[in-house]
Amino acid sequence: MSFLQERFTGSAPGPHLLITGGVHGDEFEPMAAIRRLIRHCTEHPLQAGTLTLVPIVNEPAFQRGNRVGDDGLDLARTCPGRADGSQTERIAHDLSNLIRSADRYIDLHTGGTRLQVLPLVGYGLHPTATVREEQRRMALAFGLPIIWGTDPYLEGRSLSVARAANVPAIYAEYLGGGGCDADGVAAYFQGCLRVLAYLGLIAEAPPAHPDAPRIVEDPRPGSGHMQVNHPAPCAGFLELCVTLGQPVTMGEQLGTITDPLGQQVIPIHAAYAGIVIVLHTFSRIDAGTSIAVILPDSVEPA
Repeated sequence: MSFLQERFTGSAPGPHLLITGGVHGDEFEPMAAIRRLIRHCTEHPLQAGTLTLVPIVNEPAFQRGNRVGDDGLDLARTCPGRADGSQTERIAHDLSNLIRSADRYIDLHTGGTRLQVLPLVGYGLHPTATVREEQRRMALAFGLPIIWGTDPYLEGRSLSVARAANVPAIYAEYLGGGGCDADGVAAYFQGCLRVLAYLGLIAEAPPAHPDAPRIVEDPRPGSGHMQVNHPAPCAGFLELCVTLGQPVTMGEQLGTITDPLGQQVIPIHAAYAGIVIVLHTFSRIDAGTSIAVILPDSVEPA
């Protein structure tokens, strides 16, 4: 196995839940939250089932302080990987086998060093109704303010491995920007405990937020692919004029891209109305890089 993990087993039968962080090496809140879960489960044994915790899946990327490892491959686009492949392909292979061994899966993320993401929990709209409904229940139990169901057929991801194996799976996003937000760590720790309680692995969990979450299910092809939404038309200096969580109308200006002297200014406009849930907060941007993701106000049928 190409990464370190801890496994806990309760005294009674129950499902096997896998929780991973650090699929990208620059996403730090999941790593801290899972270390906190390890300490908690060491002191408070499970009552049933099995829990596998992996705080840093992509250790080579973490050592570089980067999204990706030395081979330049994005682990979240490389699954199911290859046993005889490059460094990232081998990690993807081991991760995929671990996912297939589980009964439920949670993959924790953030926006890394270049993005910030409004706290949300998501899942693919699985073609099998029982899997899809279980994912909804897990997402509701996790307890973040936005629940986002999207195209299940985005390949190369940890959740695409879970989809193919019929393992109910959710992912979570919480800010980013290169730090380790204490509120994000706490939200992840508490959200995971709520899912543990929902699955019967522990008896009690922190109460959920009293406000009902905003739930959007978007079955359109490509929905949920954050890296292709509102792509930059050229490289340059990005200046945003919207904030995370801000409602925007179709055509509203999101920001501008300029050359070093500011002589060429290219405005970027919202392609549709909704709420800004992802922003590229690193001011240097390359052509084709997503500037913003907008959660739509309404979704047309696929």
